[in-house]
Amino acid sequence: MRFAIKTRPEHTTWAQIRDVWVAADEVSLFESAWNWDHFYPLTGDFAGPNLEAWTMLGALAQATSRIRLGCQVTGMVYRHPAVLANMAATVDIISGGRLELGLGAGWNQMECDAYGIELPPLRERFDRFDEGVEAIISLLSNTLTIGGRGRTRTLRTAARWAQQWNAITSDPQEWASLKQTLVEHCAAVGRDPGEITCSVNIRVEGPDGISRAAGLAAAYRDAGADLAIMNLPLAADPEMVAPLAGALAPLA
Repeated sequence: MRFAIKTRPEHTTWAQIRDVWVAADEVSLFESAWNWDHFYPLTGDFAGPNLEAWTMLGALAQATSRIRLGCQVTGMVYRHPAVLANMAATVDIISGGRLELGLGAGWNQMECDAYGIELPPLRERFDRFDEGVEAIISLLSNTLTIGGRGRTRTLRTAARWAQQWNAITSDPQEWASLKQTLVEHCAAVGRDPGEITCSVNIRVEGPDGISRAAGLAAAYRDAGADLAIMNLPLAADPEMVAPLAGALAPLA
């Protein structure tokens, strides 16, 4: 099993996130680091600071030297696909080829309303998502991550295009069922599912957060996960990165 970290850019400072990513960059166990693509915090009644994803990635690409980096996941509705492709190419150049491009259809009605962005009905949204992914693929050759649990559309798109599929779920057996659906979509389009890294997010929180997260990582490994992305707590201390790596190392 391989490992990554994820930091939530809500209710925190740039310096705190930068320091955690720099600490992870120095630990070879962690292959990648991720943020999220939201314009408001998702905790605290949507009030308070929340740093913008892609601006951060450009800066974090400069602050790190080894670890791969990406946004989990970029909402397709927020940016024109061609503009997003240009942004991704720029960050990839800044990082020296370390970008992982994460894409999703988008879902947050409140954010769309606040910013005057159209959020189409579900079917149209996924039609646009498919078209956007295909357009971005035609413009880029970066590693492409698709995130989501939609069995009919999201997993079918992942089977066609993704190098990595990510799902957020609290149940390893539910995750295993979703992976089986992905395998079935791969069979339908004639693709080897082994070409797709299957990843899961695991929260590290609470007084026993590191040991509990390591236990969940073992369960997801047994369920077939290739990569565990460890979601660090708000305002995570860089000092927790090394103990977390130590707890996970036996699973690597």
